[in-house]
Amino acid sequence: MPRGRPVHSVIRQNLVELLHFLGHGHGYEVYKIYLELFPKTTLRSIYYNLKRGLQTGEFRVLKVESEKGDYSWGGQVQHTYYALGDQAQPVGLERIEKYLVERKLIKSNALDAPLAEESK
Repeated sequence: MPRGRPVHSVIRQNLVELLHFLGHGHGYEVYKIYLELFPKTTLRSIYYNLKRGLQTGEFRVLKVESEKGDYSWGGQVQHTYYALGDQAQPVGLERIEKYLVERKLIKSNALDAPLAEESK
C-alpha cells in the first residue's frame, strides 16, 4: 500500500456533487450546505478537499473576490469561487438536487419541463 493519503475522498466526491448542481460557490457557502446534506465534517476538511481537488483537476478557481465589511479579523474577506474541473465525475444525486430546489438555491430543469409542455 502506498504511503500518504488516498487520492479518492468521499468528502471531495460529495463536494463535486454539490458543485455539479450549484454551478459554483465559495468554501464557506459550500460548507454550510454540506453540513445539511452529509455527515458532519470540519470547515478545515472542506477547504483541504477543495485545495486537493484543484491539484487533481476536479475543481477549478472560477474567480476571487474581495468583500469589505466589519469582521472580527479585519475589514476585508476574500472569497474564492470554485467550479467543477475537467476531471470531475459527478453522478448527479437526486436528493441533492431536490434539497437545493426546495431551498430555492437552484432551479431544476426537470421540474420546469412539465410546465413547458403544458403551455403548448
